Amino acid sequence: MAEAIFQKLVDDAGLSDTIEVDSAGTGSWHAGEKAHSGTRRILAQHGIHYDGRARQITDRDMTPQTYVIAMDQNNVSDLKRRFGDHPRLYRLLDFATSTTEKSVPDPYYTGNFEYVYRLVEDGCCGLLAKIRKNESI
Repeated sequence: MAEAIFQKLVDDAGLSDTIEVDSAGTGSWHAGEKAHSGTRRILAQHGIHYDGRARQITDRDMTPQTYVIAMDQNNVSDLKRRFGDHPRLYRLLDFATSTTEKSVPDPYYTGNFEYVYRLVEDGCCGLLAKIRKNESI
């Protein structure tokens, strides 16, 4: 969900040639699969088409200039354990302005895809603002 929302924000800002958006999980259990049908449904309701497939994060993803964005503290811990410290490793909701939540709940378990969409969109808007400021774009 976050990849699709952030890509739309990047596209709408005219920054598709400057910012590359990609998504990868810490585990391989869903590699090759499409996003959950609930995720695709809520994205479509918000006018976002998403056709991505799950993959596992690799060493190539962890360059120093890459912003690595995790959904929760467990993901941050997994990434640090596997790759060590990274200068641009954050939780998505560190950038949110409309919530005090720090972890994006998995809507697979709650069924609350709209709530998760709003959290992710909030975090993605803040992340884009941070990147634009940091990179002067």
